[in-house]
Order: sequence, then structure tokens, then C-alpha cells
Amino acid sequence: MKIIVLGAGLVGSAIAKDLAGAFEVTSADINEAALKPLSAHSIKTKQADLSNTMVLKDLVKEYDLVVGAVPGFMGYNTVKAVIEAGKNIVDISFFPEDPLELDQLAKEKKVCAVVDCGVAPGMGNIILGYHNQAMEVTDYECLVGGLPLVREWPWEYKAVFSPIDVIEEYTRPARYVQNSREVVREALSDPELVHFEKAGTLESWNSDGLRSLIKTMPHIPNMIEKTLRYPGTIEYLRVLRETGFFSDKPIEVNGQQIKPIELTSKLLFPMWKLKPGEQEFTVMRIKISGNENGAEVQYEYNLHDVFHQETGISSMARTTGYTCNAVVHLISADQFNKPGVHPPEYLGEDPDNFHFIVDYLKERGVVYHVSKGGV
Repeated sequence: MKIIVLGAGLVGSAIAKDLAGAFEVTSADINEAALKPLSAHSIKTKQADLSNTMVLKDLVKEYDLVVGAVPGFMGYNTVKAVIEAGKNIVDISFFPEDPLELDQLAKEKKVCAVVDCGVAPGMGNIILGYHNQAMEVTDYECLVGGLPLVREWPWEYKAVFSPIDVIEEYTRPARYVQNSREVVREALSDPELVHFEKAGTLESWNSDGLRSLIKTMPHIPNMIEKTLRYPGTIEYLRVLRETGFFSDKPIEVNGQQIKPIELTSKLLFPMWKLKPGEQEFTVMRIKISGNENGAEVQYEYNLHDVFHQETGISSMARTTGYTCNAVVHLISADQFNKPGVHPPEYLGEDPDNFHFIVDYLKERGVVYHVSKGGV
């Protein structure tokens, strides 16, 4: 099978390297410097402007399957173009638009499109989909974050995926479900301090990570996803946001119209960039409660994954990319190949698919520790 990976950033490059062991892989990106290191891993490369729909459709026509790893602001149009080209796609771009709007188009084109297929959204959805088939779920909580091991002033943060998508998390309204009603709050709201055995005490806040679950799991009365950062982060992010530094509305400065977000990005992104070999980690805790076989139970999944020294691949790239790649293998083996747009929870509904994904991750050192207790 011939696979093309769109995007050669931190996660896209990790996806390509992992898939190259089983498939003929090509990586495409507009940035030639990002593509150059991949040649040493038996990966073909193509420099292309992936934001150009016509270029994109022509690019993917010779491949059997497409992996989307572009920034979120490009994600929706990328997935749409790939579907229109009649190619199956697994996408991790976490775009703001509703991917289910493309479901009918995918069915008409007989395309299988799996979206939001990363760590969260992604693996969290897969885990919930699995348990939703086996029990009456009443509560779902996902806490997740990617952080540098060394807390370096002033930000104590490094962007472990597209920096512009990170800022989107600070501005996009957060949706969650409480008592069977959808609640919309501003991002960074309802901060809490949460202790983790290996990561210590972190700060959680509302972010818009439930995504498709609000539509596909309407019977679950309580669902929430919160982002994790080092304590103190929320305060300065709120200051920046409320002052207007994240705004995309132009303002006049010395007779010039500029968007504040463009200035903010220029200043922040170099400071947020991971240095070569810089260690970071991903932490996630999922709690699923409900009734199983007449008893009240709670499942807890814990992930603490760290930068992989031997390969130099970041933890966020591993936890996101390898989840995506497990689904690529399922599609390539025709174990999941239904036409339409599929959020990750649909993958988890089949126990065989669920265990394949869990085992795929475990083989690569990404281990979810699960415990079960009463409520």
C-alpha cells in the first residue's frame, strides 16, 4: 500500500517514520527543511503547497491512503479535498469545523475518513467508545496535557503540536455536558489543581476537547475534557487574551493595519519551540463511571509518556501519531473501512479494533494503565 502523509512537522514526521516500516510512504510539506531528514528513513518526499486544493487533489491521486497532519486551520479543507479526490484518510488536525458535515460527501465518494485521530481527541474517544458498548456510562472525564520536563521561565510551556492550534485552545469556547445539557463556557474557565503521581500538581481548565462526543454520545449525562498545564499558566493567558493579544481583528499601529495574533505568534512561537533533544511528557487521566452488569463501577486510565531518547521523537508525537497509525493499519487490513466520516469513538465500539489499537501503542512503549473500582 502506498501512503502519503500531509505535513512533516513534529507529529507528521513521527507518523511517516513509523509507517515506513510497513508501507511505501511519502511525506509532503511546503517546508523543504522539514522534509530533508525523512529521506534517511526510506521515506519519499514531495515539496508542495498543501493549502492549494487543486495541488492537493493532484498530489494524492496516486496513493491508496492519506494521513492528514496539517495545522488545524488547514484541516477541514484538506479533509474535504481528499474526500473529493476519492481517497481514504486518517486525520489528526483537530480543526474547528464540524467534521460530520462531510459525512454525506464521504459516503457518496465511498471514502472512509477517520478524523480527530490523535491522543485527545482520539484515544480518549476510542476508550469511551469501547466502554459505551459494555456498560451504561453516566460520567466521562478526560484530563490531558503535553508539557516540557523543565519548567523554563516565563512560559513553562513548549508547543508540542502546531503553535497556532495551541492558541486556538485558549480562545475557542469550551463545550461540555452536565446533567444531559450542553454547557458552553469560555476557554480557561473553571481552573482546578489536580495531582498526578509522576507529574506532580497540575492546573486543569475547560477546553473544547469533547468534539464529536457531544453528538455521538447524547445519552451520557456528564462528559467533560480539560487541558493540563503547570500551575499559574491560566492567569497570564487570561491577561493576554483579555488584552487582545490573541485577537485576529486588525488594529491600526502607526498607520498600518495588523492583526494582534500575528504579532503574538511572532513573539511566542520561537520561545515555545522545542529544542533538539529537549524532553517533554504527555499526561492523561480518563475516568469512566456507570453501571456494568448491575453494579456501579469506575474505570480509570492513566498515561504518562515521555520523550523517547533513542529515536528523538517527542511524547506528543508518539501518543498522537501512533494512535493514528494503528487506525491506518486497521483500514489497510479492511478491519475498518466503512464509507463516511468516523470520529474515533466508532473505532472503539469493536472490541477487536480497540485491543488492536491498545496493543499497537503498547508495542511502541505508549502504555495506558487501567484500573477498575466501585463508585
